[in-house]
Formats: sequence, C-alpha cells, structure tokens
Amino acid sequence: MERYPSHIGENVFCGEPCRRAWLSDEFTGDGHPNWKGGGNEEYGKGWRAVRQRALERDNYSCRVCGQTHEELGRNPDVHHIRPVRSFIESENHTREDAHYIENVISLCISCHRKAEFEKIDAEYLRSLIADS
Repeated sequence: MERYPSHIGENVFCGEPCRRAWLSDEFTGDGHPNWKGGGNEEYGKGWRAVRQRALERDNYSCRVCGQTHEELGRNPDVHHIRPVRSFIESENHTREDAHYIENVISLCISCHRKAEFEKIDAEYLRSLIADS
C-alpha cells in the first residue's frame, strides 16, 4: 500500500471515501475550526414558509452566480443574510425573528459557503433582493 506523506497521521483510512466520511463526521458543529456557536436544531416556526417564498422569488436559482435548480440538481440553499445566531444571542429577539423575506436569499452551495465566511458582503446580498 502506498500513501502520500500528507496522509500519514493518527488516522488510517481504507480509501478516500472513508477519509471523506470521517472528515464530514469529525469537522461538524463544535468540532469545526470555524464554528461560531449554535447548533443544527430546527429553525422554528415560520422558517419553511419564508424559505419557500425565497425560492419562488429567486426562481429557484442562486442570486449571485445564477445557477439554476436544474444545473444544481437540487434546490439552492436559502441563506439568512443576518445570521440566526445573532437573533438568538439578542435579548430582544427570538430565533423566529430571523425568518423574514428581506433577510433571506437563495444561493448555490459554493456562494452560500462564501457568504457564511463573509467573502460576499451582506449589503451586496441585500442589494440583489431589493428589487424583487
């Protein structure tokens, strides 16, 4: 068996699919180096309805790059421009207060990741939906 030096460490995997599965399990939630708190619990009342409205408003396409439902092979993600965690952490708001149509936008997986890591400005995202 041959292995690249970068693949030698504490964990040994039978192949790339096993390594990917381990990474997926190991680096989620508080195990992820970029985790900022919160969890994967339900978003609460109103989320499904506003999510559906956003998908319809955005024609089931990423508002940043334009990839369609057909090109993605699934619905785009629906991203909270102002994160749900900021509502949870506020003394004056609840989780459900985050679910309003002007605070969500449809994004492909790649653009969603960029938005989550602030590589796409929130004001730019708001400008994309302002005319809708």
